[in-house]
Amino acid sequence: MGSFKFFRFLSFRTQFDFLPGSNPVREDLVKGGSSNTNHRHRNGSFLNSVFGFLRRFKSRAKIDGGSKTEEEEKVYSWLYALARTERSLAFEYVQSTERGLSFTEAERRLKENGPNIPLEYTFPSSWHLLWNAFFHPFNIILIVLSALSYITSDNPNGCIMLVLVFISVSLRFYQEYSSSKAAMQLSEYVRCPVKVQRCAGRVVQTELIVQVDQRDVVPGDIVIFEPGDLFPGDVRLLTSKHLVVSQSSLTGESWPTEKTADVREDRSTPLLELKNICFMGTNVVSGIGTGLVVSTGSKTYISTIFSTIGKHKPADSFEKGIRQISYVLVGVMLVVVTIMILVEYFTFYDLSESTLFGISVACALTPQMLPLIINTSLAKGALAMARERCIVKSLSAIRDMGCMDILCIDKTGTLTMNRAIMVNHLDSWGAPREKVLHFAFLNSYFKTDQKYPLDDAILAYVYTNGYRFQPSKWRKIDEIPFDFIRRRVSVILETESNLEGRYSQRFHRLMITKGALEEVMKVCSHVEHVDRGEITAFSAEHHHRIINVVEELSNEGLRVIGVAIKNLQQTESSEQNMENEDVVESDMVFLGVIAFFDPPKDSAKQALWQLAEKGVKAKVLTGDSLSLAIKICQEVGIRTIHVTTGPELEQLTQDDFHERVKKATVLARLTPSQKLRVVQSLQTVGDHVVGFLGDGINDSLALDAANVGISVDSAASVAKDLADIILLEKDLNVLVAGVEKGRLTFGNTMKYIKLSVIANLGSVLSLFIATLVLRFEPLTPMQLLVQNFLYSVGQIVIPWDKMEEDYVKIPQKWSTKRLPMFILWNSPVCTLCDVATILFVWFYYSSGNKLSSTFFRSAYFIEGLLMQTLIYHLIRTEKIPFITEVASWPVVASTVLISAIGIAIPFSILGDFMGFTDLPLSYFGFLVVLFIGYFTVGQVVKRIYIMVYKKWF
Repeated sequence: MGSFKFFRFLSFRTQFDFLPGSNPVREDLVKGGSSNTNHRHRNGSFLNSVFGFLRRFKSRAKIDGGSKTEEEEKVYSWLYALARTERSLAFEYVQSTERGLSFTEAERRLKENGPNIPLEYTFPSSWHLLWNAFFHPFNIILIVLSALSYITSDNPNGCIMLVLVFISVSLRFYQEYSSSKAAMQLSEYVRCPVKVQRCAGRVVQTELIVQVDQRDVVPGDIVIFEPGDLFPGDVRLLTSKHLVVSQSSLTGESWPTEKTADVREDRSTPLLELKNICFMGTNVVSGIGTGLVVSTGSKTYISTIFSTIGKHKPADSFEKGIRQISYVLVGVMLVVVTIMILVEYFTFYDLSESTLFGISVACALTPQMLPLIINTSLAKGALAMARERCIVKSLSAIRDMGCMDILCIDKTGTLTMNRAIMVNHLDSWGAPREKVLHFAFLNSYFKTDQKYPLDDAILAYVYTNGYRFQPSKWRKIDEIPFDFIRRRVSVILETESNLEGRYSQRFHRLMITKGALEEVMKVCSHVEHVDRGEITAFSAEHHHRIINVVEELSNEGLRVIGVAIKNLQQTESSEQNMENEDVVESDMVFLGVIAFFDPPKDSAKQALWQLAEKGVKAKVLTGDSLSLAIKICQEVGIRTIHVTTGPELEQLTQDDFHERVKKATVLARLTPSQKLRVVQSLQTVGDHVVGFLGDGINDSLALDAANVGISVDSAASVAKDLADIILLEKDLNVLVAGVEKGRLTFGNTMKYIKLSVIANLGSVLSLFIATLVLRFEPLTPMQLLVQNFLYSVGQIVIPWDKMEEDYVKIPQKWSTKRLPMFILWNSPVCTLCDVATILFVWFYYSSGNKLSSTFFRSAYFIEGLLMQTLIYHLIRTEKIPFITEVASWPVVASTVLISAIGIAIPFSILGDFMGFTDLPLSYFGFLVVLFIGYFTVGQVVKRIYIMVYKKWF
């Protein structure tokens, strides 16, 4: 997103300020930190604020995607230090006790650290946004010229320029105001009541469990949590029992992870895989425990994720190019206009008339319609995208899509259907067995507690493949529902003793269990060999073989669950015994595994192929496993020769990081910060225009940093707020259409820029030459402004022009070399035609070396208007205009209409009012020859330019 989003962050005083000054651990962790950061105060002096602003401004000049920020390094070091230390030493790190903090100490720390929120949001004022929208070089130029026009009583021209400024500023202000709200939800994201252990009493301290607001939690607090609770900060676990935590807000993956306090980690473990650390913003799925809060507010891991959101991104090549052209035109304008005013004044000694003529020349040199043309082109592209079921929030994203050459996409739900499909049923030896499917089906059919997608997949597989397992012959007795501690579900079924079939002789009452493979194998003491019809003890060899089978399936991108059975006696499944789940779910017979696959979308492969044809390379950035990501990519046609993972990237040097990112097409097990650094590396080092398609909170960083942030309607609210484009359908084919619309928008915008700069420079240079030669004004200020007005009105239809097929096949970028060279090669041709007109009129129509100023102005007005109107058809294509390539009908109609009006004006009543006179037919014959010569010479110059550019550049 190209707009500013304003955040005010809590000053980053390190968490180690609570430690004694002589603590060697503190000295080791803080080593290398910035002293300025540690001693920053909220109420600092004005001078410090200025210097701080300058430092932030300077830091924006270069974004290094290959390295962590200083804040990230501190947070990482701090959390690893707590993860590696003993539980008792953790209290010393944060200056707390096993009883918790006193109320007085907690209040002091709250005042010192501020509210416990990841960032403090300050909504920008409307005046601030209006200033940002207003401050554009062309807007300033137009306002200055408009003021001068009013001063010199040229009210119509001044009014026109103010209208153009108003339209441009209004559109940009609306975009700024809408996008600046993107992070408002983040400040409320983790607000909830928290149970905290505090101690009270002057003589005998008593431990109290109190409930405080999440904002009031401070480092050193001991929190008590249970299922459903959010962690109020980064927490070092003290105790845990069957603790399962969902980290989907950070990783994007819905599968929960187990946490335990009874472990000491090492530095080689990826940060988000630390077992004894829980992160702010994650939540408890099941289990209970207590934890020591070690970081709050802006010092938490989630804060490092969101700290870059809303910071001004460096301007892309298009924005830089527009500003460069603006400054060049301003410089040329100041020089040329000053010279022409001086020449005019010393010729006629009329300052008012000379100033008015200079203003008119400045207006002619200014591409007044640029803001309107750009915004109209972008709005037209947005409407076209809306017909493709896309909501475009940032108009500039349409243009950037035309320049996009790399699309980074998350796997789940984008390339895949985000639903499970059952693909196989295997025994312990990896052979397909119907018996495994039979009992998995019965488990899914009779369970009633809660149906999961895997159950639906099993049932669908059985029904669609014609299996007849006759569930009516079974009767459900009881059920042990699924939970995230056991991670399995069991049903107890009963069948009649005289039931026909091969299972009736073996079982009378049966318990069928399925669930996570590791959890199912834990309760198995036997394994069945179906071929031999025998049951043997579950040995280490069996365990190793099953693991190998599962690894092969995982390498193919499949997810597996285990299936086991147990023959029960009537007494084993009585209500009294069912209360003890561990006893009932034991001594089971392992049957095999069921394999599932999240299949790729049918449209994904075709869409990626079409994007590749248009020069857009796809890179998969996912938090999922590498094997699963590779499998999906192979299915949809993405090359998997170069792959990498987040932990591997963490071990690389900065240069190696950039090189690995450049080559890799699949990057798995990425954290949100790593996704951000990958995107920034592609932008800065690779000089790519990057699009990112994601839908989770963990994608927020990358969505905000990408040139084009793309999300879906079902995405997390934060992701949708930060995205530039929202897809109402998860279909990559929509992006193919968006790329085409973007290139059309970019191409038509570049046509106008080329046209306005070439025509305006050529016209002003011709005016300057004519003024010096003729010793009178080639055109009066009124005539010059009318010519410029007609010319500008004719350009309004440019957004409706078409582009050549070859143009939309490759990504388009602003070229700092090609555009200036194109202008330098083509502007002289326009000037030569104007000079030819001056010479022809002077020598052919002058009488006694005297030339009527009225006649010359009439002739020069028509020639200049036709030249500026027809030049568009020459520069819009590399082919021969009007012969091998014709513009769209609105452009042709506009050309004909403006040309007809320009020719008719000198012969009308308006022409008499403006000081024109009738022209002879011979002059129009000259114009026909002139423009034929112009198109011929222009075509030759264009061909030579293309050959020179391709050979040398």
